Amino acid sequence: MTSRSVATNRPQPTMVSENYYDVTKYPDGNPYEDIGAVINGIIADIKMRQPVSDLNDGGKPGAVIYIPPGDYHLVTQVVIDVSYLKIVGSGHGFTSSSIRFNTPASELAQWREVWPGGSRILAGISPEAALGGSAGAAFYVRRSGNPRISSVEFADFCIDGLHFIDDGSGQNDAENTYKNGKTGIYVDSANDSFRITGMGLIYLEHGITVHDADALAIDNNFIAECGSCIELKGMGQASRIANNFVGAGYQGHSIYAENYGGILVSSNNVFPRGASSVSFSGVVRSSVTGNRFHSFYPGMLVFADNCCENLVSSNHFLRDREPWAPMQKYDNGLDDLFGLLHIDGSNNSVIANHISETIDTQHIKPLAVKPVIINVVSGSGNYIANNHIVATTETSQINVAPNSACFSTQVGALLSTTNLKALEVTAVRVQEGSVKNTVLDSGSDEEVEMDRTMNAFRATPALGQDRRS
Repeated sequence: MTSRSVATNRPQPTMVSENYYDVTKYPDGNPYEDIGAVINGIIADIKMRQPVSDLNDGGKPGAVIYIPPGDYHLVTQVVIDVSYLKIVGSGHGFTSSSIRFNTPASELAQWREVWPGGSRILAGISPEAALGGSAGAAFYVRRSGNPRISSVEFADFCIDGLHFIDDGSGQNDAENTYKNGKTGIYVDSANDSFRITGMGLIYLEHGITVHDADALAIDNNFIAECGSCIELKGMGQASRIANNFVGAGYQGHSIYAENYGGILVSSNNVFPRGASSVSFSGVVRSSVTGNRFHSFYPGMLVFADNCCENLVSSNHFLRDREPWAPMQKYDNGLDDLFGLLHIDGSNNSVIANHISETIDTQHIKPLAVKPVIINVVSGSGNYIANNHIVATTETSQINVAPNSACFSTQVGALLSTTNLKALEVTAVRVQEGSVKNTVLDSGSDEEVEMDRTMNAFRATPALGQDRRS
């Protein structure tokens, strides 16, 4: 018997084509009317064809579900309970809906396109708020038992929540509330090695919510104009949020994590309007490095509930005022004494960041206070060193027409570096009771407030001073 004949008598591996599904070619259901029902049917087929957990050192390779470019309504929630599943499209399709909904109808009539595109899912699930976040999720991932569900991937398609709704406050335009009960991707059980890449998520109350993650990667996505964008909840470790464009609403978080260790937050471009750029609660031994953060409000970076041994380094923080007229009436409710960086915890390092605050004095809250840049509210052993803080105020207001284009208005404000003068700020405040902290070269004698008998301090040298011993 030849080696070739021996091979032909062995069980043959599953053909790649059998584990590749195109939603537009699947025989059951109509993906344009309800892609959720179609994908659920595909997942049922995968489970039927891959029932054995150990067959020839394999048995459950999973599958790829492909979504071609087009508009697909989702009426039925997709429930994922299999590992090694990749759902992939051919374009994240992001375009700003916030600009569209705040553009006069006469101008909108001339637009070349008005909706997101690419491989676009129109999320039609809108639950009652009392049902909780998972009920309104377009994609719901949950599986009990061992091992944890693993290697589920979402790539290169758009999830569009379509519209926000009236929140009952009587103060907001419906399309600017960031409320609709919808979530793009909701992971509800412990998971390992998930990947979310190249996605576009827009006009969802929650973009991505993941519980109990291990080795999660959220990379190269465009997640903006959502109430909250990225939320890591429960507990977890060793995850990465990198190279994303992110921007939440004024009541939500752009990047949020709780009870996690070993998170890498790096090289993200975080847009303004989020209540925070990064908010950690009980997070330890994690890194926030090399990001660009832009905010219209205080509380850009918040460490709460005893965050410890985290590194914040080489980031660019910019806080200025909302320049676009339709959104100027909204904010996150914090005043300027809260701090741009607000730290509750111990042994954190805040090193070599560039922090800019440019705001007219009439917009400081409360009026006439000195805004706080770095506010250590509790904890010990924090190391704050070599941060360059640039605080300025405009000597005259830039006049912006009420209906000026969002892009030109915001870019014009961002590029403006003339007509500025120094703004008095508290560069670092270490609150009473916080001890054994070190503040080096992050503010002058007058700009740093702390008990210098209980904390170490070295001022940034002033012009003409010689600090050599």
